[in-house]
Amino acid sequence: MARPMGVTILAVLSFFAAGLTLLVALAALIGGAALGAMAASLPGAIAGAGVVVVAFVCFFFAALYALNGFGLFRLQNWARILTIVLIVLGLLSAGFGTLSALGHFRLLLLIRELIIVGIDVWILLYLFKQHVKQAFGSTGF
Repeated sequence: MARPMGVTILAVLSFFAAGLTLLVALAALIGGAALGAMAASLPGAIAGAGVVVVAFVCFFFAALYALNGFGLFRLQNWARILTIVLIVLGLLSAGFGTLSALGHFRLLLLIRELIIVGIDVWILLYLFKQHVKQAFGSTGF
């Protein structure tokens, strides 16, 4: 079965997310190393080390997004499931962002978070459509 256009778009977006996350990781790594080197006190050195840890977490997610993009292009069902997991994590994050926006009444942040939730729900519904599941060779989940 041919790859659905929506899956191709999700794969390209996954590669785009991998590239952006990689750039953030590199910037954090350079910034954390510079902060640690310039720190004359222990709290500054700890902050620098913390930023470096964040950079390595970003490297992990960049690799995960790239792997996911390859899997989506090759119509691997594990990539569809990984995309679903990443979308659910994104929904949880957006849920906390929505609560924060409501708590501090930041209208633009609230609108942004609701748009993100809408897009994530749309992608989830798409990934559970029968023709998409069949393209991945899945008949179940």
